[in-house]
Amino acid sequence: MSTTHNIDDPHEVRPFRDHGHMDVVTLGDFTLGRGVFEPGWRWSVDVQPIAGTSSCQVHHTGFCISGHMTVRSDDGEEITIGPGDVIDLEPGHDAWTDGDEPCVLIDTGVAAYATPA
Repeated sequence: MSTTHNIDDPHEVRPFRDHGHMDVVTLGDFTLGRGVFEPGWRWSVDVQPIAGTSSCQVHHTGFCISGHMTVRSDDGEEITIGPGDVIDLEPGHDAWTDGDEPCVLIDTGVAAYATPA
């Protein structure tokens, strides 16, 4: 049987410490998140206290709907994400919202994201 669920009515909303939240829908083994990363959001400030790891240890795959974000891997490599960009981010990174517009990302790597370690 096929299943649908609208992301505007998520099964779960995971608030960040400040500056946004992750809307989460889970259908069977598939979990999808819509992250709203407001201006001023930074993983090491807003999610690290929740996750309890030194950097983000989640493998993210998805795409950017709006806004911009910079991601810095633990080895120092930086990329900037913007509208329409498809992402495949390996574990071991920090990230932050760039500019005055929220960054909205659709992410399939959120089953354990922004949850206590």
